[in-house]
Amino acid sequence: MKNEIFEHVDFSGQDLSGQYYSHCQFLGCRFDRCDLTDAIFEHCSFVEPGAEGACSFSFSKLADARFEHCKMAMVNFKGADCLGVVFNQCDLKGADFSQASFSNQINHKTFFCSAVFTDCNLSYVNLSRARLEDCKLSGNRWTEANLSGASLQGSDLSRGEFSPESWYQCQLQNADLRHCDLVGLDIRRVDVTGIKITQWQQHELLAQLGIEVEAD
Repeated sequence: MKNEIFEHVDFSGQDLSGQYYSHCQFLGCRFDRCDLTDAIFEHCSFVEPGAEGACSFSFSKLADARFEHCKMAMVNFKGADCLGVVFNQCDLKGADFSQASFSNQINHKTFFCSAVFTDCNLSYVNLSRARLEDCKLSGNRWTEANLSGASLQGSDLSRGEFSPESWYQCQLQNADLRHCDLVGLDIRRVDVTGIKITQWQQHELLAQLGIEVEAD
């Protein structure tokens, strides 16, 4: 579907897997417990100007769904199955991903994660306790995001913009932090084992410890 407007439509529980939407507006719509596997949304808006409530995808199946250039501020993704989901150049400011799953648990010890967030606005997003390990999460704005208890180990966080308190909320071991502003990151308080940084970032980290690095 292209250039359609859906006002307060309840899609809850429907099978919309593989559907394609382009330049559509969804005003106050509900996708709760909807199957959106492999669905594609391009240049769509899920935000109603001036309205208090945004669209809801709570407990929906978003496996391998793709959102490109979408407006999704304050959208509710609570409890959604997000394994393999892709968000590219989307405005997700204030979106709620509490209890959402980005991983597949093979057994009680083995799991793998799959999700892509690239060049998105994730300011004030709720990703508390999210498991996003070894995922592509580059070029995002994470200002004031809730990352409490989240695991971003091994993920590509390059070119990201973080708040100083973000470094103390989540696990970052082996993450790619190249070209991120590392202001507020105290390596004495955060486990930075295996992280990737550039040479200029090395100087920035050491300067916060009171160490001045000069060229040879």
